[in-house]
Amino acid sequence: MRVLLVGAGGVGTAITRIAARRPFFEAMVVADYDRARAEAAVTALGDDGRFRAERVDAADEAAVAALLARHRCDILLNATDPRFVMPLFRAARAAGAGYLDMAMSLSRPHPERPYEECGVRLGDEQFAQAADWEKAGALALVGMGVEPGLSDVFARYAADELFDDIEEIGVRDGANLTVEGYDFAPSFSIWTTIEECLNPPVVYEAGRGWFTTEPFSEPEVFDFPEGIGEVECVNVEHEEVLLVPRWVDAKRVTFKYGLGREFVDTLKTLHRLGLDRTGPVTVPGPDGPVAVSPRDVVAACLPDPATLGERMHGKTCAGTWVRGTRDGAPREVYLYHVVDNQWSMAEFGCQAVVWQTAVNPVVALELVATGVWNGAGVLGPEAFPARPFLDLLTAYGSPWGVREQ
Repeated sequence: MRVLLVGAGGVGTAITRIAARRPFFEAMVVADYDRARAEAAVTALGDDGRFRAERVDAADEAAVAALLARHRCDILLNATDPRFVMPLFRAARAAGAGYLDMAMSLSRPHPERPYEECGVRLGDEQFAQAADWEKAGALALVGMGVEPGLSDVFARYAADELFDDIEEIGVRDGANLTVEGYDFAPSFSIWTTIEECLNPPVVYEAGRGWFTTEPFSEPEVFDFPEGIGEVECVNVEHEEVLLVPRWVDAKRVTFKYGLGREFVDTLKTLHRLGLDRTGPVTVPGPDGPVAVSPRDVVAACLPDPATLGERMHGKTCAGTWVRGTRDGAPREVYLYHVVDNQWSMAEFGCQAVVWQTAVNPVVALELVATGVWNGAGVLGPEAFPARPFLDLLTAYGSPWGVREQ
């Protein structure tokens, strides 16, 4: 397998460090808008000749397609933010390559009833092209990070091996991470965090389908394992709610994020001030008016999450809570994956959140490369058998767990 990795930020760099320990691929081209960043990721790997750095603009479909063709890449791995999903998705199809991402095409709220009805849903633009991918016999594996991604694998595993009937699947994400020296320092991309937290959350119910609620709705306290403890979780827009019901039979599907009260209040303030907007506003500059995106300014004012590992302490947990029946009796479980920042920094030099996101697409790539996972069309993680993925994740040195609730 020959891979084009687009994006050499925190997650992209972690992908290279994880992949470098595995033999399943022939070459990985690491491309970024900032060539120096791509070169730094490759240089850190030493003399592994399978990796090389390139510069590419992820928004330039023709340039990406040409890069895929020049390096004879079999698959494009998208490690950029969601703004670039569609140009990279289209470039892969144009070049005849496969495609894998960790976040799906962006949503747009319903123009009249944003907190009741879905407008354009996450992934709609990609699923609209599913027939073209299927006809070509090509695979676009979408939403294959940690959340979405591993959380979806957990949902498929629960349906296949733990339950006869499922009432509810609820992804629950929480952490007890702290960052020394900062009053506010998100452990993941603030651009993406604002997008998913301030958009109308989506809920799925059998018989009703997908519908929306207000941001931060239905707060609940969830007890996370391995010493993380209780964290308040709220509804957030996320791909799992759009993916799981396509392949797993469940009466209700939700996603709740353990943000904490301070984080929620900060996001609400950004929204009230209009600093979550992506459209340009005009501000004075030294050479005249300049158009800037308020959200990009917020991101520029905050530290790069990939650089915070040495200051971070604690653990992050991604998991899927499932309620239903087995052999006629009620059952409730939480399938989870915990990463300790001290371990990920010592082992890979990557902070816990980006490492946890990065390991899953590498596992998926290996399954695709070896033919264990195969298919055509636009498919989510739930479309494939879960056990091989979970076994390989453990073989990577990152075990998962199941807790009876």
